[in-house]
Amino acid sequence: MKVTWDIFCTVVDNYGDIGVTWRLARQLVAEHDLAVRLWVDDLNAFVPMCPGADAAAAQQWQEGVDVRAWPAAWQPVQPAEVVIGAFACQLPAQYIDAMRALATPPLWLNLDYLSAEDWVEGCHGLPSPQPNGLRKVFFFPGFTDKTGGLLREASLLARRDALQQSAQARTAFLQGLGVQVQDEAQLISLFAYENPHLGAWLDALATDTCATHLLVPRGRILDDLGKWLGEPGLKVGDLHQRGALTVQILPFVSQDDYDRLLWCCDFNAVRGEDSFVRAQWAGRPMLWHIYVQEENAHWEKLDAFLGHYRQGLSDDAAQALMALWRAWNMGNDMGQAWQGARKHWAELQQHAHDWAARQAARPDLAKALVQFYRNSL
Repeated sequence: MKVTWDIFCTVVDNYGDIGVTWRLARQLVAEHDLAVRLWVDDLNAFVPMCPGADAAAAQQWQEGVDVRAWPAAWQPVQPAEVVIGAFACQLPAQYIDAMRALATPPLWLNLDYLSAEDWVEGCHGLPSPQPNGLRKVFFFPGFTDKTGGLLREASLLARRDALQQSAQARTAFLQGLGVQVQDEAQLISLFAYENPHLGAWLDALATDTCATHLLVPRGRILDDLGKWLGEPGLKVGDLHQRGALTVQILPFVSQDDYDRLLWCCDFNAVRGEDSFVRAQWAGRPMLWHIYVQEENAHWEKLDAFLGHYRQGLSDDAAQALMALWRAWNMGNDMGQAWQGARKHWAELQQHAHDWAARQAARPDLAKALVQFYRNSL
């Protein structure tokens, strides 16, 4: 019999929560031969990243995962042997009661948000006894050996290398999205939250000496982009040129195609958690739009990651990289920061590839979760 796992996901206001849990669920099935139920409270957020999914289905099978609608009126089910509450979501009270009624309670894990802050290492794996007698364990993804690692499928980097090393495969994939890249143009992807400082970066790209083709999957940045272009109501397929900059609006693609898009680009601007991790695996220079928190608490999280990521860079390149990320997230001059980063382009390219290789030398998140369960028996 396969070991059973339940993963609970509450969709907040973006795609990060469902993006992470869907990747995890299908990897646990594909690589570890587990029986996984993924409970999602808003399947409308699931459909865009899993073509063919049905937002109205109470139960459906997608890539071997038993995807369930998480109903407001919970119906009793047998708890799994491993239960994951993603990102501190609250499990149904009836489900918790059912866990407690078992002779051998499940392993209950709280899969937390990704952070590079120092305190994460001390909290990873800590038990949290509950008033009802159950025990919940904190499990933190991360960038060091004392955390749970990052989501990474076994074949991911091999598939990345195959695409990046084949001009023909790269061209065919982009053409499938309707993208015709000019010769010598740098390719940049942009997936971000709303950002009033976008215009300064676009001005720099439009007046640059090299051509840029900016690929923008449909999302929350489109209003700001439309204001800069003077073209409100941007839609998929739109193509605009301003100076050296060509802007193209793409559809919201599946997770696998988004990976390929990142691999094809020379630079990736990403947001949140899921796309942030996938951009790192692309091995290309990147820019992270971190999710805004109250009292600018996200700035500490941003600097904590940069403290790790900058290791191995020359002082000048590290300062230029940090200036770019802070400008994007803190409202500084993006045009000046972009030009500063471009001076160190070759070093930043090599560093991005090396960073991905170093992270890949550690166990991935799915493998770490499975091993944690086995050690708990």
